Amino acid sequence: MTEDVQETVVAALQKSRVVGSLHRDALKRFVSYLERVELPAGHVILREGEPDRDMFLIIEGSAQAERGRVSMNPVGPGAEFGSLGLLTDRPRAATVKALTPVTLVKLTLPAWKKLSEAEPAIALAVAQTLFLQLREDLVHLTDSLGALLQGRSLPRAAEVTVTWGAAASRVPTGTLVSQLLPRELDGHLVVGALLGQKPVSLSTPVVSTTTLEPLTLGHWEGRQIYARSVQLLLLEAAYALDTSLDVRMGPSLGTSQIVEVHGPHGAHLARQLTGEMERLVAAAAPFRREHWTVDEAREHFISRGWTEAAQLLLSTRQATVPLVSCGRVYALSLGPMLPDTRELSGFSLTPHEAGLLLDLGGKDPRQNLDRVALPRRDAGMAGEHREWLAAMGVTSVGGFNQLCVSGQVVQLLRVAESFHEKQISRIADTIAASRERLRLIAIAGPSSSGKTTFIKRLTVQLQINGLNPIGLSLDDYYVDRVKTVKDAQGQYDFEALEALNLELLQNHVRRLLAGETVKLARYDFKTGLSHPEGGATLTLKPGDLLLMEGIHGLNPDLLGNIPREDQLFRVFVHPATSLPFDRLSRVSPTDLRLLRRIVRDRHGRGYSAADNIARWPSVLAGERKHIFPFHGQADVVFDTALIYEPSVLKVYAERYLLEVPADHPSYATAFRLRHLVDRFVAIYPDHVPPTSLIREFIGGSGFEY
Repeated sequence: MTEDVQETVVAALQKSRVVGSLHRDALKRFVSYLERVELPAGHVILREGEPDRDMFLIIEGSAQAERGRVSMNPVGPGAEFGSLGLLTDRPRAATVKALTPVTLVKLTLPAWKKLSEAEPAIALAVAQTLFLQLREDLVHLTDSLGALLQGRSLPRAAEVTVTWGAAASRVPTGTLVSQLLPRELDGHLVVGALLGQKPVSLSTPVVSTTTLEPLTLGHWEGRQIYARSVQLLLLEAAYALDTSLDVRMGPSLGTSQIVEVHGPHGAHLARQLTGEMERLVAAAAPFRREHWTVDEAREHFISRGWTEAAQLLLSTRQATVPLVSCGRVYALSLGPMLPDTRELSGFSLTPHEAGLLLDLGGKDPRQNLDRVALPRRDAGMAGEHREWLAAMGVTSVGGFNQLCVSGQVVQLLRVAESFHEKQISRIADTIAASRERLRLIAIAGPSSSGKTTFIKRLTVQLQINGLNPIGLSLDDYYVDRVKTVKDAQGQYDFEALEALNLELLQNHVRRLLAGETVKLARYDFKTGLSHPEGGATLTLKPGDLLLMEGIHGLNPDLLGNIPREDQLFRVFVHPATSLPFDRLSRVSPTDLRLLRRIVRDRHGRGYSAADNIARWPSVLAGERKHIFPFHGQADVVFDTALIYEPSVLKVYAERYLLEVPADHPSYATAFRLRHLVDRFVAIYPDHVPPTSLIREFIGGSGFEY
């Protein structure tokens, strides 16, 4: 090093705990034995398990050490690492990476030996300081463990029992979940765990006797952990690329996620973001969960322009709020994350009209199924939905909650219901325009879409147009439950077309269209028995329309060539519009449908919340196989989402979800859904009109089912 560089190094090392106490002349002589090194961000300076013996001190920049999957706090100028390698012939105990471009000085083992021979007093002083530092670190570690074990009126035990499967083992209190689980299980990456049936991160310490179960990417909750981690990685990459870049997670689009970009976007931005994401993956950036006071979190979000998150915190009941980050972007923590970015791979970004489209890649188990994208017709109603919500100041869950608190929710409710009625009226007008040829209206959608109420309200609007619709529900044509086909897991597959008595259905439809009088079928959901002639008696007169409702309404194999193509009008219904919590997370329409189903089936069909949740993955798999592949054939798409309904469902769902036993496999999802509805201000059902679509799920409908 030149004399100028040596002076710079001396000035920097005066802040060091290791050599900062040396007299300036001694420090200058010590520096003469050092080598100066400059390294880029992300460079691995030390690697756990390797035998090299150099000691490093930071002059400029910052670095971070990690052992296993545990990351330490970042360190900056003056910090030392690698001294144990210098003083002992042992492999490296941790990996150290440069968080930023760093300037270091290193003391090699040969240089240390020369220093010890030529400057024994300096070498002794350095060694004494190193051992003193180790003593302080050991005392701090002991105090921390003592606080963990004794920092309460009732001390914690030094060891706890963890039961995984049929095996139970004793482990030290504070053992990380990641140390107890394999990296993969049954070919799927382990991304989290169920600790006492609650979803947790792999970096969670075990502090009490409990049960443990790995969460893999093959599990519904595990996929959400992985998806959240990739999405936060994207937000961090966008901030690193350009701090003014406005990027946020949009609605789900089949197996992909829309990434809304407010500003220029396209293939170039997709490539830039992908490159930055891959850099963060290579750097193994840790996902940190931190607890902030609500006030400081709100101040941070406001300063960053995250108004959605700031508004949501106005209605929180807690004094602190958990935030998550893998760098400089902080988001609300709505569930576990991966310990760090190293396992994230295979994702892709492609241009989309709203900004970009994020695909999780081959690690997503749903990629093995038929990929489905929503039809472009879906965008029309959803766009109008967002426009009137924005006009009322409702662009997030936080904004919605503030509207509730300010007493304006009744007006919002009226507008939401009127919007539905207007859209249904439009569909009825379209059908009426072709009244001369149409004979059958098929209405389809996934589970708990609100198909039954939609058909009732469409009936009213068609009658206003002078048409006479007559309803037929596919749910009444299920075969006996014991005769229902089963899926690959051995569960009843109620979403399969074969779960219906197609021969009986086609016979009834053919006869109805021919003008015959038919005694319809009826299915008893509580007993699981079908009654082929237990339903209403129907006759289609000239000019009448048959309205057929069910999840398979768009499947061409349902009726074959009955009726002719020009006699059929198809409608696909599903909840599409949802509100964001912040730029990372939003309400999932899939979760909304599950809440609807839990509430409805708990008091209407005899199914518990636990049973419903247990069947949900099978329901979703069945929909992707049997329903969504055909919704592109729809003549029109109706968005059944009511923006206020999570607040109404909350009144019922909180109790039903609490009924799920803590040792039940459904508890993890029930626990997450409880936290989801907890973020909404409750709206009691008295305000909900009897004609509302949500009455199909909470009861009190003005229509008779």
